[in-house]
Amino acid sequence: MMKIEETKMDMKREDVIQRLVARGIFKIGGKQLYELPFYLLMKEYYKQV
Repeated sequence: MMKIEETKMDMKREDVIQRLVARGIFKIGGKQLYELPFYLLMKEYYKQV
């Protein structure tokens, strides 16, 4: 079984998703956060700040 290493970008993406979830945001535009590109996650995150 191959071990998949997380990149810094993966860790940042996960961090942004966790921060959005902590604010009660679970979907954006009818899609779950894990389905969205990083750009849209960051856009939503900075709207909330």
